[in-house]
Amino acid sequence: MPYADDDNARSPFLNLLIIVTLVTMVVAVGYLAHYYLRGGSNDVVWYPPDGICRLHQGPCHAGLGGDVRVTLSLGSAVVPLHPLPLDVHVDGLSPERVVVAFIGRNRNMGLRRYVLQDRGDGDFHGEGVLSVNSVDDESVTRWRAEVIVTTPEGRRGSWFDFDVRRPGAGNGA
Repeated sequence: MPYADDDNARSPFLNLLIIVTLVTMVVAVGYLAHYYLRGGSNDVVWYPPDGICRLHQGPCHAGLGGDVRVTLSLGSAVVPLHPLPLDVHVDGLSPERVVVAFIGRNRNMGLRRYVLQDRGDGDFHGEGVLSVNSVDDESVTRWRAEVIVTTPEGRRGSWFDFDVRRPGAGNGA
């Protein structure tokens, strides 16, 4: 005759599943607590650009909170596959470091990140190169330039969208 306690016994496999579920829940709660207490996975505070920006026509500007302003210029002409001067001016604080990153907007063009050299008085300079989409018939590659300013208080940034026309595909960008 079976004992009454045999009906309530769990299989070893069920016990294992319960332990795995509990461990997974503890790890998930720990990850979420770390994520939210640290302020997210990306520690850059992003600010939108000032109005419409046309980097191929001239510098673009953005406020980075308070009296802090950043200006990005790519020189007089944005020509793909040629050296591109990167000039950033920061007003209102003294950054430790300034980085310009280029990211393709309409397709994965890779991440191009350039650390600029400090020239003093808030001026930073560097040189970069942009590629073009040569896989299909699109004559324009859409880019986003992200300017990230690092200070002892944290990182601030803004972005500027622009288009680059493939050489021989028409005028301007």
